[in-house]
Amino acid sequence: MAVVLLPGLLATEAGGQKRIEVGAGTLSEALRALPVADLVLDERGDLRSLVHVYLDGERAHDLATPVGEKSRIRIV
Repeated sequence: MAVVLLPGLLATEAGGQKRIEVGAGTLSEALRALPVADLVLDERGDLRSLVHVYLDGERAHDLATPVGEKSRIRIV
């Protein structure tokens, strides 16, 4: 399963979870599976303007990007 790493504020909103494992095929699916998805994604399912996502250390702009079983997703 892919691992999503949350920053402090989002972790607090997610009940103190800083690391969440998700089963997803794309970056969009991984972000929608989070308990804080509404804080990361807008009503259209796009990233909110102040949210940046890194997939395996590289800045990700396309939410259709495939996510692997061992992927690490960092939200900043």
